[in-house]
Amino acid sequence: MTSSPPTPKAWKVAGTYFEACNCQAVCPCRSVDGGPGGLSTYGTCQFVLSWQVREGFADDLDLSGLSTVMAGWYSDDGPPSEWQVCLYIDEHANNSQFDALAAIFLGRAGGGTFANFARAIAVVHDVRHAWIELSHERRRWGIKADTFLQVSATRPFSDDGAVSCGIPGHEHPGTEVVSDLLRVNDGPLQWDLRERCGFTTEFTYAADTA
Repeated sequence: MTSSPPTPKAWKVAGTYFEACNCQAVCPCRSVDGGPGGLSTYGTCQFVLSWQVREGFADDLDLSGLSTVMAGWYSDDGPPSEWQVCLYIDEHANNSQFDALAAIFLGRAGGGTFANFARAIAVVHDVRHAWIELSHERRRWGIKADTFLQVSATRPFSDDGAVSCGIPGHEHPGTEVVSDLLRVNDGPLQWDLRERCGFTTEFTYAADTA
C-alpha cells in the first residue's frame, strides 16, 4: 500500500495573487469599503485563482519562486462547502515541493489557506504538474497552465471604494479588474468567457504553528 506524503507542519508562503471569475465587476463576493460580500452574479461561480510564491517554505523545503493555479466552480444553491476544483502546480517543483504545495493550497496542511478558502473544497478532480506562466503586473495580468486554461486582463475597474477578497485575505486590499479572457478546458471544467471580473493583490498564508 502506498503511504500518503507527510503533511508539512511548519510552513509559510507569500507573494502575489491574481484571479478571475464569471461574475460582473465588482465581484459580489468582495468586500467594498468594509461591507460584507454576497452571492455570485449568475448563481454559479466559475473561477481561476493564481499564486506566485515569492518567498515560501514547508518544513525544510524551499518553495520560493514556484507558482500554483486553481480552477473550479460552485453553485450558490449548494451547501457552503461545495467547490469542485483542479489544482495545477509548477512543473519546476520537485516531488517533495509538489506534495507540500498540494497540501498547503488544498487546505490539508491547515493554516491560512484552509481558513481563507480551502475549507470550501468538496471535490478535487485532479492535482498535477503543469507548465505555468503568470503575469501579475499592472495592465498585463495573465494566467496560463499548459493547454488547460488561460486568463488575461488589461483594465482596472473604475471604482472609488476599497476592495478586498477573502481568498487572499481582507487584510490585503487590492485592485478590481475586468478580464478580457477567462477560458478553461479541462475535463469537467469547461467555460470560455469575456468581459468578466478579476482581482489582484498580495497574499501571505502560514501554518497555525508558523
